[in-house]
Amino acid sequence: MVKERGIQRIRTVLLFITMLAVLAGCSSGNAANESDTASASGEDKVKKIIVGTGTQFPNVCFIDENGKLTGYDVELIREIDKRLPEYEFEFSTMEFKNLLLSLETKKIDLIAHQMEVNEERQAKFLFNDEAYNIFPNKIVVSEKNQDVKSIEDLKGKKLIVGATSNAAVLAEKWNAANGNAIDIVYSGAGEDTNTQIKTGRVDATISTQFAIDYQNKVVDAQLKTVGDALSNSKVYFILNKDEEELKTKVDEALKSIKEDGTLSKLSTEWLGADYTVEE
Repeated sequence: MVKERGIQRIRTVLLFITMLAVLAGCSSGNAANESDTASASGEDKVKKIIVGTGTQFPNVCFIDENGKLTGYDVELIREIDKRLPEYEFEFSTMEFKNLLLSLETKKIDLIAHQMEVNEERQAKFLFNDEAYNIFPNKIVVSEKNQDVKSIEDLKGKKLIVGATSNAAVLAEKWNAANGNAIDIVYSGAGEDTNTQIKTGRVDATISTQFAIDYQNKVVDAQLKTVGDALSNSKVYFILNKDEEELKTKVDEALKSIKEDGTLSKLSTEWLGADYTVEE
């Protein structure tokens, strides 16, 4: 009897140990499942944002010699991505002419391609508040021109601008306030503008230092900017009108990128100067 009772006790203890092991396994499994669920839940909170950009804008958005998409706008988006863990930014490259349509049809969520504000775009889309580039518009003349040092010196001379361009608006506004003293000539392609200035058929145009530096480098335009800024062209991201929350978050990230000097460094690295402050 003693032996049987001893054996019975041993069986009871072993059964108890087995039950504990099973319970422990269940508990561990539940904990693992809870952990996986929490992880999955955390992943679900990360919203993917498709960023439309191009590949043909040197220094801004282009494919480098290693086949990598890079440039000022691209690296800025990557910096914003680092600072907004609740979002994951992914690029979709396309021709410039397709960007706005892709945004309108919601194939992309945001455009990063040096976009300026105009009435037509504002009617359809949402711009963020923090400009990430500010380009001073200035009078541009031939490098050999020593007579024109400001817009005042263009009285009685020819100024060439693209029809309906921001430069045309500036020129027309100044002319209206100054007795139409400047002979405004309207043109199409930028190369034609360079040729007309170089050959002396016109005296000047209106552009930015960044654009002129690029033209001098690529097509040997032999141009220079003179005088004070006539206005500032500001560059923003464009989103759909229902993306107010994303706009707010992007602006918050941009503010911090400006405040810690990162935006200035990116501009100097990619654009050759700090085009993040107004003159």
